[in-house]
Amino acid sequence: MTRRNALALLFVAAPVVVSLALTPEPRAQATAPAPPASGAAVDSANFDTAKAIAALEASIKGRENAPAESVWKNVTGFKGMPAGRLLKVMEMGFSKGLGVNCLHCHHANDYASDDKRPKRAAREMMAFSRVVNAELKELKELESKEPAINCTTCHRGQVKPALNLPR
Repeated sequence: MTRRNALALLFVAAPVVVSLALTPEPRAQATAPAPPASGAAVDSANFDTAKAIAALEASIKGRENAPAESVWKNVTGFKGMPAGRLLKVMEMGFSKGLGVNCLHCHHANDYASDDKRPKRAAREMMAFSRVVNAELKELKELESKEPAINCTTCHRGQVKPALNLPR
C-alpha cells in the first residue's frame, strides 16, 4: 500500500478522539445557561450565540484559565486548553468556520450530550485535521513554515464543504 493510500485510509477511518462538549461539570463548576422562561424549546433560528457565549463566560467567571476538562463536562479533545479559550474556539472557529450556531452540534441546555450527528462528525473531522496537519509538517516543498488546515479550509463558512468548483 502506498503512503498516499495509507493516508487516505487513515483519514476515512480516523478514530473519534475529540469532544466538543461544553456542558459544565457539577459542583462549584459552571452551569449551562437557563432554559427560556416560557419553557419553550430553543430553535436554531431564534438562538442568540453571543448571548449564550456571554452566559457561559459568566458561569465560569474566575475559572477561565482552568483546564477545560475541569470546568466543562465531556471534554476529551481539548484537554489542558483553558476553559475560556475553548469557548472562543467554539465561537470563532467552529461556528464561523461552518456558518452555524451552537445548536448545530449542541442541545441548548445540555452541551455535553453526544446525541447530535454533527457533533460526532465534528469530532471525526478534528481527528482528520490533526492527521493532515501532522503530514503537512513533513512536506518539504511548501512555502509556509507552519502549514495547517482547519474547518474553514474546506467549509468556508458553509455546513457542506465545496466539492466542486463553479463552472
